[in-house]
Amino acid sequence: MKPLAILGWREWVSLPDLEIERIKCKIDTGARTSALHAFYIEADNNKNLVTFDIHPLQQRNDIQRHCVAPIHDRRIVTDSGGHREKRYVIETTIVLNNTSWPIELTLTDRDTMRFPMLLGRTAINKRFMVNPAASYLAGKPV
Repeated sequence: MKPLAILGWREWVSLPDLEIERIKCKIDTGARTSALHAFYIEADNNKNLVTFDIHPLQQRNDIQRHCVAPIHDRRIVTDSGGHREKRYVIETTIVLNNTSWPIELTLTDRDTMRFPMLLGRTAINKRFMVNPAASYLAGKPV
């Protein structure tokens, strides 16, 4: 069996389907689902699409991306504060450590959080181990 690559507690990732070259991401093995900070979230249920905007760079509200993705699901998610919220779920490709694979991302307002993206344990399961004392072991996506 091939040994698992090691990630730090925070990493740079790329979301090419959303045309996001790089975004800082907190690796959170305590969270089951992954989340992306999104605002102006609007669904077109007739076309099964969700549109949303994001700020891909931390503390840079002047840089904004408009994204469109198929709605994969809608789920009730409980955040770390115990609040339940019904969120849109999209499926998109992530690139991390020169590896790409599809993940599910919930869309939510993470404006008060330090990281615009949270990568939960379901997305990293059987691919990586996490060193909580390290950061950015995978480097920046190219």
